[in-house]
Amino acid sequence: MSDTPVEEMSFEAAMRELEQVVGQLERGDVELEKSITLYERGAALKARCEAKLKEAEEKVAAITLDGNGTPAGLTPVEGM
Repeated sequence: MSDTPVEEMSFEAAMRELEQVVGQLERGDVELEKSITLYERGAALKARCEAKLKEAEEKVAAITLDGNGTPAGLTPVEGM
């Protein structure tokens, strides 16, 4: 498990660590207290991944197309 704060992680880093956490929990070879800590970290990582995906979706949705369907610019997204 990384010491990097979840809020500072890229989508890819958070996803990699989330996969490791899930793997450890699925194996069931960790003590109860460690399982709780892993679960809490996993929940935070999942939330980070969801937030980064939503951010990316909003950026993609803001791309405007011209008459030929090619990207012509960006429409400002509220709050960004």
